[in-house]
Amino acid sequence: MGILKQRRALSRAIRRAKTIFLMGHRDLDLDALGSCIGMYMILKKKRKDVYIIIDDKTHELGVEKVLIELEGCIDIIKTEDIDRKKSKRASKNLLIILDTNKSDLVQSETALKKIDKKVCIDHHDLGKTTIKDCVMINDTEVSSVCEMITELIEHYDVEIEPYYATVLLSGMVLDTNNFTLKTNPETFYAAYYLTSLGASAKKVQYLLKQDITEYTERQKLLAEIETINNSIAFTKATPYTVYRREDLAKVADTLLFFNNIEASFVIGKIGKDTIGISARSLGNFDINKILSKLGGGGDTYNGAAKFEKTTISKVEQQLKEVIKEESE
Repeated sequence: MGILKQRRALSRAIRRAKTIFLMGHRDLDLDALGSCIGMYMILKKKRKDVYIIIDDKTHELGVEKVLIELEGCIDIIKTEDIDRKKSKRASKNLLIILDTNKSDLVQSETALKKIDKKVCIDHHDLGKTTIKDCVMINDTEVSSVCEMITELIEHYDVEIEPYYATVLLSGMVLDTNNFTLKTNPETFYAAYYLTSLGASAKKVQYLLKQDITEYTERQKLLAEIETINNSIAFTKATPYTVYRREDLAKVADTLLFFNNIEASFVIGKIGKDTIGISARSLGNFDINKILSKLGGGGDTYNGAAKFEKTTISKVEQQLKEVIKEESE
């Protein structure tokens, strides 16, 4: 269901709150950050006390650029600051979670416990760890949460500065892989609307620019590509290199550009004792159905999973077994 169809429940929760906290998922990307910033602007117009919770210690390059450029312009706090910023009346506090609906993926699980009233705005499939005690606004057909928030900005006729419009557009470009995935007429209209507010395509490309060293490391993952049933691309990293989750995701995106490939899976270390899978699909394979059997999740088009204290080879074997089951 689209966000505008559920705006009454959202408006009711916002109207009753005095202090509102926003947060996305851990390992922020431009969709999570952009949607937080867009919602921040809406709430500021409504004269609310608003704070964005960010506990991440490191950020992907685009997110880092935005946070540096917006330093001092928006109120960003850490979990440890929540008690100091909360309204004394618990009923006047609201937590809005954006770009995830999973309790184990949010920036701050502590925030979920500290703030009773919650709204979740997301575009991923629901799962076992989906936040239960909240107003759930979930639209799996939309490209990104940045698109959802753009709809609200237009509906409420909120004037935002061109830079903020650019960040929202960047989140849409990221999640659609340059408008190739989960894109429909509404997506292009949202992009047009942001452009009409001053969003800069040139600035979007700047925010999405990549680090040469990181790019080179990702290219190594393209050296050992396998195909399964001629339509699924699969690759894995060596056990000696640790990648960020977004690095695996970018490789998975790249694999979809090869002829006949409908889905992609990339395995690599994302921590000292943690193995990650990042997966993408053009829509003919349900990524969530595959990864949920491995303890991960996502939606039809993208998803991820992680494994502790195991090996890349073992994860590879488990993944291939599940893919085989789903292909039969």
